Amino acid sequence: MKHLLAVVVLIVIVTLAVGFLLNPENLLPTLASEEGAFVDQLFSLYAFVIAFFFALIVVILLYSTIVFRRKKGDDKPGANVHGNSVLEIVWSVIPLGIVLFFAGLGAVYLKETLQAEPDEMIVEVTASQWSWRFRYPEFGISSTELNLLEGRQVLFVFESTDVIHSFWVPEFRLKQDVVPGITTTLRLKPTLPGTYKVRCAELCGLNHAYMLAEVTVMEQAEFDAWVASEIDSGALGPADRGAKLAGLNGCAACHSTDGTQSVGPSWRGLFGSEENLEGGSVVLVDEAYLLESILDPNLQVVEGYRPDLMPKVYGDTLSQEEIQDLIAYIRSLEN
Repeated sequence: MKHLLAVVVLIVIVTLAVGFLLNPENLLPTLASEEGAFVDQLFSLYAFVIAFFFALIVVILLYSTIVFRRKKGDDKPGANVHGNSVLEIVWSVIPLGIVLFFAGLGAVYLKETLQAEPDEMIVEVTASQWSWRFRYPEFGISSTELNLLEGRQVLFVFESTDVIHSFWVPEFRLKQDVVPGITTTLRLKPTLPGTYKVRCAELCGLNHAYMLAEVTVMEQAEFDAWVASEIDSGALGPADRGAKLAGLNGCAACHSTDGTQSVGPSWRGLFGSEENLEGGSVVLVDEAYLLESILDPNLQVVEGYRPDLMPKVYGDTLSQEEIQDLIAYIRSLEN
């Protein structure tokens, strides 16, 4: 009896210690969404179950090894042990029950996250190598920053222009794959004002690690001021509009604006320069060349750069006016 009592006490102590170490508050970032609370609750339950079985196995193993170790001079063979049908059934049924319990609980939580509220805000998210673009149909705004209103549910509608990406904000807990050719959705309600990071959680190519965007959860007054400032930006000049378009379309992921080498040629001092092309010819970078390179980027590739990275989609996704604004921005980046 004393051995059983000692083992039980040790199991309780180890369970509590490991459970504390695995607590979401100790391991996970700040919780910033209503739906994330469900995830943390599941995580806490997982942690408790893991801690208990870890303690059960390790305590019994170590206690038996130390307390019932072979004594000096005891050379008798150990008892022969054969199968135990009852024990085998028990250690099969209990894990099955635990798995079914968590599956049911997960289904309940999933149903909660899918419930739509009447005033939800729609945000259309376009993922491209290697940038995020956010459009707010309610306000007619597009941005590279994700700004959300505290306490208002958001319906994200995702599309990809190239490969599979995955939208993930650790503080929101939820993650959604973004698949080319398929529209996917995600609902959540931000609850904590602050600035966080949108990350891509699916390996998507060369600059996957840099596919980041800022997400800011705002109070009503701050959000209204941001919307007003974005609407007012319609009065910008061509170069400024082009700079905004470059951000929205992820151009900075491949083209620097400070002269540093990147995946593609730097835009700093590019306009008016002469560039060596693959094949040995030389081209003057003027408006015609820039227009051609935007519409068909693989037609005349600058020497030393890969010809298959820039997608041939901007003739469809950008208007002629937007392309001219982008060219005006490149022209403005003089040495």
